[in-house]
Amino acid sequence: MNSTSIGKVLVKQAWQYAELMRLNRPIGIWLLLWPTLWGLWIAGEGRPDQKIFVIFVLGVIVMRSAGCVINDVADRKFDVNIERTRQRPVATGDVAPVEALVLFAALGLIAIALVLNLNRLTQLLAVIAAALTIGYPFAKRFVSAPQLVLGAAFGWTIPMVFAAQTGEISRLAWLMWLTVVIWALIYDTMYAMADREEDLRIGVKSTAILFGKADLFIITLLQVVLLLAMILMGGVAKLSTWYMLGVGAVFVLMVHQRLLIRHRDPDRCLQAFQNNRYVGAVLFAGIALDYTFL
Repeated sequence: MNSTSIGKVLVKQAWQYAELMRLNRPIGIWLLLWPTLWGLWIAGEGRPDQKIFVIFVLGVIVMRSAGCVINDVADRKFDVNIERTRQRPVATGDVAPVEALVLFAALGLIAIALVLNLNRLTQLLAVIAAALTIGYPFAKRFVSAPQLVLGAAFGWTIPMVFAAQTGEISRLAWLMWLTVVIWALIYDTMYAMADREEDLRIGVKSTAILFGKADLFIITLLQVVLLLAMILMGGVAKLSTWYMLGVGAVFVLMVHQRLLIRHRDPDRCLQAFQNNRYVGAVLFAGIALDYTFL
């Protein structure tokens, strides 16, 4: 094999690894990054520590990638039976499960290297974050609402950034964590609605299945709870006009999402799920602007 052929093979393999980590589909990075930035800006009162900021942004990318890898290894026998997931690299055999586990271990080592630059409390919280990351793919087999496990994992950066920035975890941090759990329950239920029929067929659990015909009502109720939680969060953090404008923008986006899913069309449900990256963005804009013009 000449150097050109070797180069092509390496490029193809690198692309398959990138697909395995979902780097070509960064929605998960955004959904994890935005709450992290909310926490960083509020814990740092508008001026987060630069070193902590860099570590957490890199950590978000690494841990989301690791989560996708372990998810695909765990779900490889399920993924081949679902239209939307059957082309994933492990499901197709382009990446062997052993290769994927080696990649997961490498990403884990990078995450450890990052967290070693933070204080002891943050390091202890990182152990829980790792457990949630590994546990989520298997929760779908045993827990009727695995979206709660996902929410706990995606929100766990909140107590971590408070611990890193302030050395403690305040009540505000736990309120923000709970807010992220509610948000994740909403958007991941929308995501699960797109796969509901196939999940029922293969035996995977989800809140879309748990809620059944009451799914639209429960999602609407959760959206109201989320907005109230965001308002309470802003009050405790002493945020004002710009933040409330951000919450108002979230309300508009929530209405749009509710309209998208009203007929339970799988493609529209996925659009509603994707739309949540804007929810995180507009709320962060409100937080950042509020501290800028305080």
